[in-house]
Amino acid sequence: MRQPQQDARLERYSRAARRDLRRRNGLDWAIFALGAGLILWGVIEGASRMPYNWQWYRIPPFFFRIVEGELVWGPFVRGLLVTLQITLWGALLAFAIGLATALLRLSRSFTGHALATAYLELVRNTPLLVQMYLFYFVLSPILGIDRFWTGVLALAVFEASFISEIIRGGILSVPRGQWEAASALGLRPLPAYARVVLPQAVPLMLPPLTSSLVNLIKNSAIVSTIAIFDLTNEGRDAIAATFLTFEIWLTVAAVYLSLTLTLSALAGWLERRARRPDRRAA
Repeated sequence: MRQPQQDARLERYSRAARRDLRRRNGLDWAIFALGAGLILWGVIEGASRMPYNWQWYRIPPFFFRIVEGELVWGPFVRGLLVTLQITLWGALLAFAIGLATALLRLSRSFTGHALATAYLELVRNTPLLVQMYLFYFVLSPILGIDRFWTGVLALAVFEASFISEIIRGGILSVPRGQWEAASALGLRPLPAYARVVLPQAVPLMLPPLTSSLVNLIKNSAIVSTIAIFDLTNEGRDAIAATFLTFEIWLTVAAVYLSLTLTLSALAGWLERRARRPDRRAA
């Protein structure tokens, strides 16, 4: 008789907790809507009082045009594609460099640990813009690579210095017992990392890795300084041709914001999906 009573009590507590959570979520959404409304009102009110002739109708042709019945993509779409290419290749290369650096920092090799530490201190304590110029004017002629891959490499090396610490922290968060279990199964270090450690560490790394990827998207605008025609550079050219400073920069900012918000939502979904097995096991 005691077990059904306990189950009923737990069910009542669960329902009450869900109701309380819904109320709090509703209050949070109401506060968010109020704040967003106030910000939007402030922007509209400030824009209406500015002595400026807003010409938003001239923005769509920068995305696409219909010429003789055919769809022609505008410079903003071409710049966005370049930005996405830089972000994709930069993220892949940054993750590879970051993983290698994290493993060197965790290794028992004095030389490897010293090299990884020197790399982190050098890259993280110098501005990205300075590094971009060094890669473009010094390393690019030596390596014989074009400006696109120079920008990708500079961004990857910079962002990898942060990703390496995220990976190292995720690996160190795995309980020592998991390492001992992998060793007891006869797994060597690399298979132990691949089969035991990283599958448990990746869900913990996803939120900070998402932040790093968002930073990579935003930092990709710096490649415009070495004449890569990304979204930012296309925006500058559009301003030079039309003098629509506010409209174009606000549009470019909105595109970047859409990219980062989409990425954050996707990362949140992946994180929840990665943690489902843990909830089922519990």
